[in-house]
Formats: sequence, structure tokens, C-alpha cells
Amino acid sequence: MATKKIVECVPNFSEGRDKEVIDAIARAIDGVDGVQVLDVDPGKSTNRTVYTFVGDPESIVEGALAGAGVARERIDMRRQTGEHPRMGAMDVCPFVPVAGVTMEECVEISKRFAQRMADELGVPMYLYEHSQEAEHRKKLPQIRKGEYEGLAEKIVQPEWKPDYGPARLVPEWGATVTGARFFLIAYNINILGTNNQAHRIALDLREAGRGPNQPGRFKELKGLGWWVDEFNMAQCSFNLNNYHVTTPHEVFEATKEIAASLNVGVAGSELVGLIPLEAVLLAAEYYMKKENLFILDEDQKVKLAIDRLGLSSISPFDPRKRIIEYIISEEPDEPLAGMSTRGFIESVNARTSAPGGGSASAAVAAIGAGLGSMVAKLTYGVRRFEHLEGKLREVIPTLHQATMDLIPMIDADTEAFNDFVDAMRLPKSTQEEKKERLEKMQAGLKKAIQVPLRTMQIGDAAWDAMIETARHGNMASKSDVQVGARALEVGIWGAYQNVLINMKDIEDSSYIEETTAEAEKMKDRAVEKRDEILEILDSRDEQ
Repeated sequence: MATKKIVECVPNFSEGRDKEVIDAIARAIDGVDGVQVLDVDPGKSTNRTVYTFVGDPESIVEGALAGAGVARERIDMRRQTGEHPRMGAMDVCPFVPVAGVTMEECVEISKRFAQRMADELGVPMYLYEHSQEAEHRKKLPQIRKGEYEGLAEKIVQPEWKPDYGPARLVPEWGATVTGARFFLIAYNINILGTNNQAHRIALDLREAGRGPNQPGRFKELKGLGWWVDEFNMAQCSFNLNNYHVTTPHEVFEATKEIAASLNVGVAGSELVGLIPLEAVLLAAEYYMKKENLFILDEDQKVKLAIDRLGLSSISPFDPRKRIIEYIISEEPDEPLAGMSTRGFIESVNARTSAPGGGSASAAVAAIGAGLGSMVAKLTYGVRRFEHLEGKLREVIPTLHQATMDLIPMIDADTEAFNDFVDAMRLPKSTQEEKKERLEKMQAGLKKAIQVPLRTMQIGDAAWDAMIETARHGNMASKSDVQVGARALEVGIWGAYQNVLINMKDIEDSSYIEETTAEAEKMKDRAVEKRDEILEILDSRDEQ
């Protein structure tokens, strides 16, 4: 199945006070087919609204143009003031790859958008970040220096000629910057002090620091301090250009450190727009390690990060509305795994070839790993097993993940032959058609083999953790581990049989030899590990 192409667009409009204008822009964007508005975040003091929406490469451009069209009619930069630096009614409009799209594709998207903005709205357009080749105008602060008030003089200079559109000031509009960039996190930290103190902290942390001879602590970080009237407090306002280089939790902890040295309080933080799940989980992992916490479930990790960063200090932080993967996620297409137990068994019992042994094997293997995980989790946290917590912290995540990874294999096995069946339907009138059909049939068969092989690999990776559970788990759950070991072995054996039955029509002898050898090793190892677990449990009974 082809990966769905998703691009994020985060235009910043220079209007954060007039609700009618803010809503009109949102409606225009949301009215474009294929576009989904994820967030609208206005700021009164900054007089700026950040819109976040996603769409495919075609619809994303239409959505951005629709919003810009409203701004062209409703925003007049000659009367605009605010705390945030700006140079245009639509000040900046970045395009960000989210799924199935490369940075290079987003560069082309930004250029197509810039050309159409210049042609249809008659406004100056600058490219930045990955879309810009000239180093002196690659970063947003470089282009925006002097802001709207200095644009009339700047725009006529040869080195500052717009990339698209007129090389003159359009007074009511200003100019717009667009381009492709990595996911930017706009992140504010609340300071219980003055705007000068907030700015002092930001200068110490941002990459530019206080100047060329006084760089700040963090790379890929922009920042300044300001006063926010509606919150009656100061903020350090940061942009994290690459959270793989500098993370929100690093900036938050450093802000707390400097604030403490200034005898200034920090009262949580605020996310402007959306954040990738990875950045939130990185924060959770940091605090888990720092505080020696053991948290397994993703939603609990998210809650930990929200609490430690104080992300609900300004308004409640709803992860389903602020974490981009959660917003755009679709329910997994798992008709079998999503059934009730009765429904699944009845579908196996039906007079149809699917679901068959492959799906059943994946389900049995998942139950086996799940039983091991259950016993380890039930042992963890019990007082008389406290001395085993370190070992259980290693075991539980492995079994938990194996169980979760095996569940999708239930449906994957049933769908494994789709490519093969499609290839069989290809025309075979000419020699070229026959050759192409055969190649695609062979590729389809190999894909069908890879599914049960993957089931075996996932199950095989769980054995060491299952053995440790047998050694240290609560013996009140002995039978659960026994059933789990036998079920995991049967699931692996069943997947092995599916590998073999699909192998008979493969013509690639090297592939047959290598894949069969790998599968046989895992099948034999499953028997050995099953027996080892059963012996361990029996020996513990005798102690």
C-alpha cells in the first residue's frame, strides 16, 4: 500500500486581535478539499495568528492561497502593530514534510506557491531555508531584518530583490517569506519576572547569543523575551528549528537553571501550534531517567512530559489536539485484529481460505508473548519482588512490544497475497508482458513470504525475556508462563509452515536457501527455548 503523502503548512498572519479576520482565514483554508486545519493559535500581544493545516502536495498549496486571499482583502500592514517581528500580512508560510514526502518535494511546493502568490495576488515573495540557495538570505531573521518599516528601502536593493513578484513595496501587504523547512517547534516558557529578565535568559540560550563573540548555549534555537499582557507575565519565546539538535525539555531545564540564578520564578511553558510525538517522548524519556521512573504506556509517557514541562500552565494541553501524529492518525485498517475474539474464531471457522493458518499463527504468537508480558507486569511492583525491579524493567518492554508488534501481523498475513493476485491479473499476450508478469508475481510471492517470516522474527526476539520471566516471575502465575511459552512456539512453528508453503513457487535459488535457513533456525530455537522455559518452571517448583 502506498504511503499517503502529507505536508504540513504553518502560515503566520499578522493579525491576532480581530476575531472576524482570524476566523475568515481559517474558514477559507478549511474550505479547500483535501485540507485539514489542525490548529489556530492567535496572540493579542504579538498581534499574530499561527495556523497549522495538513494536506497532500496539491491541496496544501490551494489551502495556503485561500488563506492568503482573505488576508489580502482584510489585513492592512500600514495599521498593524505587535510585539512579534513581521514584514507582511502573511508574514511567513513554511511547508514541512510529514509523511511520504521529501524535503526536496516541499522545496518545489514552496516555489510553486510563491509563483502563484506573485501572479495571482501581485505581492513580493522571498524563499528561505531549504528553498533558498543564497546564504545571505537563507534564514528568516536575515530576510525580515528591518521588518515592515524598513522594507520599502530594502526591497529595491539588488541583493534583496524578491525571488518572485514585484521588487517594490506593496504598502498594504509588505512581503511574504516561504520555503521548506524541518518541523519547527514554537515554544514559550513563562517567567515570573520582568520582560528584561526573560530576554536576558533567551539571549543566554539562543544560538545567536548576545552577538558574534558571545554565542548562546543551544544550536538551532532562536529566542527573545517579552511581556504578555493577557497572561500578566513575561515569557521567553523560543523557536526550535530542529528538535533533533535541541529539544524542548533541554531548553526548559536550562531556562529554570538561569532563572534560579537570577532569583526568578518559572511557571510552566506553552506550546504555540503543534509538536511531533517524538519530541514529547524524548522529554518523557529524559524525566524517566532523571527520576528513575518506569513507565511503559505511551499515553502515560505523554502525561509525564506534559506535567514536567508545565504545558497546561496557560490552557489545558490536550495531546489529541496538539500532537500532530495523534491529530492526523487514522484508525489502523485491521479488520481481523479489531474483531471480538468470537468474531475472529468464527471467521477462521468459516468456509473461506482467509483468515487461515498464517493469521491464526500470528494471533497465537501474540497471545504467547502477551502472557509472558502479563506475568512480568504482575510481578513488578510487588513488595517481595522489589529486588527484581531492575531485571523486570528490562524484560517488560521487550515482551510488551513483541505483543503489540505481532497484532498487526494477523491482518498482514491475510493481505500478503494482494500483490501476487494483482500480478496474476496482468496481461500476458507478448513476451515482454509475460516477463513483467512473472517478475511481479515473484516479487509478490517474496512479499507473501516476508510476512510470516516477520512474525517469526518478532516472536524469536521475545525468547530471552520469556526465559527471564520464567526464572523470576511470580510462581502464582506459573501456568500462564507455561501456556505463553507453548503458544509462542506454536505461533512461530505455524508461521514457519507458511514460509515453506509459499516458497515452492519461488525461482530464486539463493533466496530460497537463505530464507529457509533463517526460518529453520528460528523454528528450531523456538522448540529449545520452550523446553528451557518449561524446565525452569518445573525446577522452581522443586526448590
